Amino acid sequence: MLSRRQFLTSTLAAGVALVSQKATAQPAKRTIVDAQVHLWKTEEDWRVLGMKPQMPEPFTIEKLVPLMDQAGADRVVVVPPGDRNDYALEAAKRYPNRFAVMGRIPLKNPQAAALLPKWKEQPGMLGVRLTDGAPDWFWSEAEKAGLPVMFLTAGRNAELARVAERHPRLQVIADHMGVSADIIKEGRLADAISQTASLAKYSNVSVKLSAAPNYSSEAYPFRDFTPHIKRLFDAYGPKRCYWGTDITYGYDKATYKQRITHFTEELSFLSEEDKDWVMGKSILERLRWA
Repeated sequence: MLSRRQFLTSTLAAGVALVSQKATAQPAKRTIVDAQVHLWKTEEDWRVLGMKPQMPEPFTIEKLVPLMDQAGADRVVVVPPGDRNDYALEAAKRYPNRFAVMGRIPLKNPQAAALLPKWKEQPGMLGVRLTDGAPDWFWSEAEKAGLPVMFLTAGRNAELARVAERHPRLQVIADHMGVSADIIKEGRLADAISQTASLAKYSNVSVKLSAAPNYSSEAYPFRDFTPHIKRLFDAYGPKRCYWGTDITYGYDKATYKQRITHFTEELSFLSEEDKDWVMGKSILERLRWA
């Protein structure tokens, strides 16, 4: 028969073991990284490239951080909308654990090539983002410098294929599934997805499964885009696919939280491990964002 002391000791030990088991059973929090958001303070940040701002009001650091907190997004890759990187780098300076930058480079500047070897010496800078084509020297120098490049490929998949083949050590990321607003308007969505899927044969090409709410003709959860997302996921695999919002384009189509749950709750073909990679681990690994 147990003494009172023995009974209390054994009960306490059992309780500690049970608490320990429960603590061990708790899954680790998934790191959520948005692969693209534009930040800007003035309309000039857009108009310098002859573009119209995606929203009537500036989308600032102060607006984005609360949205991230409410939705549960841990980090964001900031893509400057114009040809300047200063505000994006300010975000990375103020929140070094939350923001990093894929910057713009002045390709028409004769001194641009000299910038690439020291590009990542800028605090928070991880690589380059292009919305137009680039001269041959850029791809060679970016490869030498180990700079990943995000490329708005819509309509230029053949160019990206040539780059991937000629520069196998260069990491190239196809933006927004290879889709654009013009492609949607022209009824070329299926063809664009097919072209982007064909690029998966190059191991140095990966893809942002981003901006689906912006291009979908349906409300949340955007079922018309599910087959396209799945096709690209099947082609590239979880370690070469990245979730992202591009939230300022089509801002009213979905909340930040819905843009997350679209992938974490509505895409049945993604396993929990797949979601870990697509929602954050893959882009952190590809951009070497520690």
